Amino acid sequence: MRLILSGIALLALAACKPSAPPPPPPPGVVVAPPLSQSVTDWDDYTGRFEAVDNVEIRPRVSGAIESIHFKDGEKVDKGQLLFVIDPRPYAAQLARAQADLAGARAVLANADAELHRGESLVTQKLISQSQAELLAAQQQQAAAALAAAEAAVTTAELNLSYTRVTAPISGRASWRRLAPGNLVVADNTLLTTVVSENPIRFVFDAPEAALLRYRRQSDSARAMPVDIRLQDETDYRWKGKVEFIDNAFDRSSGTISARAVLDNPDGFLTPGMFGQMRLYASAPFDALLLPDEAIVTDQTRQVVYVVDDAGIVSQKIVRPGRLINGLRVIREGVSPQDRVVISGVQRARPGRAVSVTQGVVTAFPSGVSRGETSTLTLSPSAAASPTAQAQGGTKPDSTD
Repeated sequence: MRLILSGIALLALAACKPSAPPPPPPPGVVVAPPLSQSVTDWDDYTGRFEAVDNVEIRPRVSGAIESIHFKDGEKVDKGQLLFVIDPRPYAAQLARAQADLAGARAVLANADAELHRGESLVTQKLISQSQAELLAAQQQQAAAALAAAEAAVTTAELNLSYTRVTAPISGRASWRRLAPGNLVVADNTLLTTVVSENPIRFVFDAPEAALLRYRRQSDSARAMPVDIRLQDETDYRWKGKVEFIDNAFDRSSGTISARAVLDNPDGFLTPGMFGQMRLYASAPFDALLLPDEAIVTDQTRQVVYVVDDAGIVSQKIVRPGRLINGLRVIREGVSPQDRVVISGVQRARPGRAVSVTQGVVTAFPSGVSRGETSTLTLSPSAAASPTAQAQGGTKPDSTD
């Protein structure tokens, strides 16, 4: 009897227990199809600017500096007078050479007359043939002396002109190395330097793999467009093109030297500056783009989570490409129809059900292109979710 009563009591207690709570709702995520956009791929290089022409100004004659006709660091034009070396010794040399020239002309005139007279006497048999030949030799010797005197005058004139040191190119002069009164040595003493400013070159080194890719994509790797920015700039506002690729690789580094040329009309770019360059190595192509937050690293693989119509999560292995204006290029692994988890990735697990909020990956109307900024925006329903809002905003340009 006691056992029966105990059993009844236990049943009564079990009936009084509250029911179990319902299971929690599935986690919420924001999904969106990849953005399909035409993009242009590029390679990044760091390099420096160099002048197209860089001339060291050295005197062609020796002497004392008489005067200087430019200010340190100013722009100079081709042919502009820079230095004057004391011209008096060279003016005296020119005067002497001119006097020697006049004497050589007089000697030649007399030799011509003697030869003409001798030829007449030979026909009259008044002098021997050997004497006539001697007169002809003397006339030739006088003509040679005249040619030497003329050359000496030309040399003296050149030396006198070299006392006026002019700019061989247009550009910007450096500082004067010597003050007036200092002695200079011909072809030795450095007076100053002049560098050209417009156009200007950008020198960089490219790896072998990159050069092979450029040449397979195009008959010539030259004339490929480049954009350059300086260290304190965020926009690649300097435009140019590749003009030269060296003829051999550096064995120690495995790279090849190349250079681009760009306009520098106001002389803002200075030789020696460093810059960051984008070399656009491919024609525009259609690509699928996703926010970087949608890509998850799974050990050695990179995956994205996609949600099917039943709300079940699965993963797809992807091959990401370059980060272009805040969105990652997906080279393979997803299709334009996939619903990719772009927010709440940490709550998505393969095989589990999720609560889906529809989002949109969009860009500016002009699309992702050179010099533009992409943005990730969401639909109004997704914007109501704090997690979805966290995915919005603009990201600066960046690269891998």
